[in-house]
Amino acid sequence: MIAIRLKWTRPAALACLLALATSGCGLSAELDRERNPERKPTPTQARAAPPPASASATPEPSPTVPVQQARGCPSSGVRIDAGRVDAAMGLRGMTLTLINCGKTSRIVNGYPSVRVLDETGAPLTGVHTVEGTDQVPMAPDSPRPEPFKLAPGGTAHAVLYWRMAAEDGTYLRVAPDKGRDTVNIRPQEPLDIGPENTLGTTAWTLPS
Repeated sequence: MIAIRLKWTRPAALACLLALATSGCGLSAELDRERNPERKPTPTQARAAPPPASASATPEPSPTVPVQQARGCPSSGVRIDAGRVDAAMGLRGMTLTLINCGKTSRIVNGYPSVRVLDETGAPLTGVHTVEGTDQVPMAPDSPRPEPFKLAPGGTAHAVLYWRMAAEDGTYLRVAPDKGRDTVNIRPQEPLDIGPENTLGTTAWTLPS
């Protein structure tokens, strides 16, 4: 038997390579027919479902502290809102705004009654409130308290001062003065006042 050696030219070789790349010169189709003579659709591989989340990864519910509603007028007819914290050389200051949202005038006299609470609503350890600012280093002098009438829709202001500390307070429990109904409010920022510190309050005053 005489072997015949075919001489491939460069264009012919390139043409065959191109055919193999596109159609396999019929080889790929032939192998498919042998594996699947009835030409049934090939089932796709099912993806494994992700494992369910571990029960331990679910965060524990945090304690809820009832706070004053963001809008509207409480049944007492008075709202107390907290402003942003101002900071300078370790001294902190925050304005409280007393709003008469009721229908009758109110007499305001003296200092707000304030307690600092942690994230659970418990008083922050060792933090005590004093009337005036004498016990807060570098705090400005507090005006003397004078009684005044706050008409419906009117506002009054007091300022809280403290020195920076390591532990944050989350809520304030505030009343217009001692003996009045208290309300919990959440300031816009944490109060870095604990664990042992003094909070000084100025007296309520009308806007200048």
